Amino acid sequence: MSNTETTHPQHPHRRFAMLSKPDPNWVRSDDFHASFLIPKDDALERSLKYSDENGLPEINVHAGQGKLLHLLARSIGAKRILEVGTLGGYSTIWFARAVPEDGQVITCELKENFAEVARNNFEYAGVANKVKVLVGPAAETLQTLPSDEKFDFAFIDADKASNLTYFLQAKRLVRRGGIIIVDNVIRNGTVANPDIDDENVRGVRNLLAHIKEDKEVDATTIGTVSEKGYDGFLYALYL
Repeated sequence: MSNTETTHPQHPHRRFAMLSKPDPNWVRSDDFHASFLIPKDDALERSLKYSDENGLPEINVHAGQGKLLHLLARSIGAKRILEVGTLGGYSTIWFARAVPEDGQVITCELKENFAEVARNNFEYAGVANKVKVLVGPAAETLQTLPSDEKFDFAFIDADKASNLTYFLQAKRLVRRGGIIIVDNVIRNGTVANPDIDDENVRGVRNLLAHIKEDKEVDATTIGTVSEKGYDGFLYALYL
């Protein structure tokens, strides 16, 4: 299924790639709730604008999800966070603000030019001291991380075909009682549609099939509708 490209009515410089065009009611609802719960933030807005100006695709999490990730990390007292898929660093900034001053976010990015944009955004946001960007194929990068230096929280938002590979590595690296979140697991309902079998859908299905049999993990998926369309994420607890 091809993506639809659209613009946000409040932020016309932002172009979103998505599986389905969002209902205007979803966008209006996002903006309404954000007006109460997510204050305007120069560093976050600038990170989106700078990423767009440098040609990065608008596939970052939306503000509501960024805030949720931030709150979830804070709620478990996370000091070390692993992120797979940096892009321009928008979600990374949310994470870096969630960890204490002596905390750390390690984020994996395939493309050096994306990593450079992200580093610039981290400097502007004042969180560069908490973030380490590892550049290269994440499947290889993750293998280099020692399993005795545990993370509290992992967020996987990279190529969906490799979801299971990333999840297994995250499980190796996250502490017992830690959280692993995988983004984009609903995909406009295509994951549940037997007539659709592209590599992204297969990547999600393979992950779900594994987790069903994995007795060390308890998980659920949450569907979402937002300015980014109809999608959702997987929330897993490493028992």
